[in-house]
Amino acid sequence: MANLKVDYQKVELTAGLEIHQQLDTHKLFCECPSLLRSDTPKLKVQRKLNPVVGETGKMDVAAEYEKSKDKTFTYEFYDTNCLVELDEEPPHEINNEALEIAIQIGILLNCEIFPVSQVMRKTVVNGSNTSGFQRTMLIAHDGSIDTSFGKVPIDYLFLEEDSARPGSQKEESDPELESSQVYKLDRLGIPLVEIVTGPHMHTPEQIKEAALKIGEILRACKVKRGIGTIRQDLNISIKGSERVEIKGFQDPKMMIETVNEEIKRQQECVKNKSSKKEVRKANIDGTSSFLRPMPGSARMYPETDLKLIKISKEIVNKAKETLPKLLSENKGYLEKFGLNESLVKEILGENKLEDFKFLLNTTKNSQLIAKVLVSYPKEIAAKEKKTLEQVSKNLTLDRLENILQAFESGKISESDIKMIIQKVYEGQKVEEAIKKEDIDLKTEIKNLIKEKPGLSPNAYMGLVMGKFKGKVNGKEVSEKIKEILG
Repeated sequence: MANLKVDYQKVELTAGLEIHQQLDTHKLFCECPSLLRSDTPKLKVQRKLNPVVGETGKMDVAAEYEKSKDKTFTYEFYDTNCLVELDEEPPHEINNEALEIAIQIGILLNCEIFPVSQVMRKTVVNGSNTSGFQRTMLIAHDGSIDTSFGKVPIDYLFLEEDSARPGSQKEESDPELESSQVYKLDRLGIPLVEIVTGPHMHTPEQIKEAALKIGEILRACKVKRGIGTIRQDLNISIKGSERVEIKGFQDPKMMIETVNEEIKRQQECVKNKSSKKEVRKANIDGTSSFLRPMPGSARMYPETDLKLIKISKEIVNKAKETLPKLLSENKGYLEKFGLNESLVKEILGENKLEDFKFLLNTTKNSQLIAKVLVSYPKEIAAKEKKTLEQVSKNLTLDRLENILQAFESGKISESDIKMIIQKVYEGQKVEEAIKKEDIDLKTEIKNLIKEKPGLSPNAYMGLVMGKFKGKVNGKEVSEKIKEILG
């Protein structure tokens, strides 16, 4: 399928993206932390969900389809949840930090910001919301991004609450959570922005580039990272076919193939006169499978428990003043310090740019800062078979600052720092870790050579390092061995 030649102009390919990204704040309509849990829930509740008539006076077709399954849903409640997530208490005032981040994203997308927004309820009865609806609000409109194919219009930017999380990892890989009847309430209510491009793209390459550009803008802002924090959907049609929405359009390596596979499928539907509007799931091989009928406008109605959200010029100006730089701009900033491409990528990928800037106040040795922030912790993580997040818990910014201060004052050498960081990770205080033990290396090495003559320098090196287990500097040991052996 990857070699399929398609005349996209002839088939009249039309496509648009919907990109959903979690923001890194507490929840949108309560003060609960956006913390995912893997332990035993505090309690479980069961519900059946029923669709209601939307703003148009009609019942949404997708909601009716979900209701026909007649499922009973179980919700797992934790001590980091509150009654808002159980729909037993009205929503609190909107999270202002999340609102400001959404406005910043809108500005970076060159959008116009609405001065007033109405929170709406969007009917969702597949079990992923305890209330049977998702709260969403329109923040910005009529923006654009630049691509090598020209400008791609951004129709809308929404701020909304994320859905509940399915009860098993297997189910969580399903982008629409269709198979689940058990949900965790830890994810429900996490702030989410939705970016909608509209049907403005006409080749797979353009679609892919637009998705990557929007992703770059999002990563510049205060958003969550990792699996499940961003979800991309593709709306696509060809001449004679109804619009189809493909959920889980995630992997950049598969985007072009997924578009080509969908064109092929829609061509068959047009040929057989079986084309219909529907929502489908992206499969790992580029094909897609049916999820549900396409929802319509009948699923929306106003949220009556919240006042209108007013976005003043002062709020917009504040967002502009603290506007983050894009990855491409930050990359250029770091390259000025002579960092190689690998270190630049690691610093930006681990979101350590601000830490890098902070540590520049302690030392101007930018290479050393980069190693302290990303290289050494990664080496420890690999050695200890831990995640980088686990290692970084002990290697806090203030501890790294103290280590670099000791280096600048001459208490330790640069070659000592990696060993000191290892000790701090293991639980030693910085003051203890930087103390050098009174070890007469020269005498120790001479005694070792007498005990085991004829070994190679590397063998003696290994024996010394093994004996003192991180208490001596490897470079210093190597130099002493060469000096003694001649």
